[in-house]
Amino acid sequence: MSVLSARILEEIKELPAKYPQPRSAVMPALDLAQEELGYLTPDAMTEVAGALELDAGYVEGVATFYSLFHLAPVGRHRFYVCTNLSCMIRGAYGIVDHLKQSIGTKSPDEVSADGLFSYEEVECLGACEYAPMMRLDHRYHYDLTPEKIDAIIAERKDGKTVTPPAPVAPPRKRAAAPRKKKAGDG
Repeated sequence: MSVLSARILEEIKELPAKYPQPRSAVMPALDLAQEELGYLTPDAMTEVAGALELDAGYVEGVATFYSLFHLAPVGRHRFYVCTNLSCMIRGAYGIVDHLKQSIGTKSPDEVSADGLFSYEEVECLGACEYAPMMRLDHRYHYDLTPEKIDAIIAERKDGKTVTPPAPVAPPRKRAAAPRKKKAGDG
């Protein structure tokens, strides 16, 4: 019995035609499997390997190398909170502490009691000027505060949000005007 649906297996089998080499299809195939199951089981990775006609060890190696793939259950909504330098300086650890308390978890390997939430501290998400920030449900959230975290959690619990099809770019901040040189400046 297959752990992946017939529809997902067919999609995976069609992927190699889109790439110069079949191995290039592993990450999108794993993403499809994870999207369906919530995380990657050993059986799912074996089925991905079979559908792509690749060695199961290679597929597992890709899944274990990249942190975007999960080998254990995660919440339906996974918070990826940046704790790199810019975000750390602007309060990311306080955001993480508030988030953990709000969803009822103590560590990244835990899932909230209702199965809705989990979190992970990540390195840079590429929006340092909007720190602290995070990614949730394929969307970036900027200039985080405990109040914003509470509102986001409440929306997810109420089921009021719709996942956008692609990440949303932040609004551009205006650059400061160049400083005028004074007499004697070099």
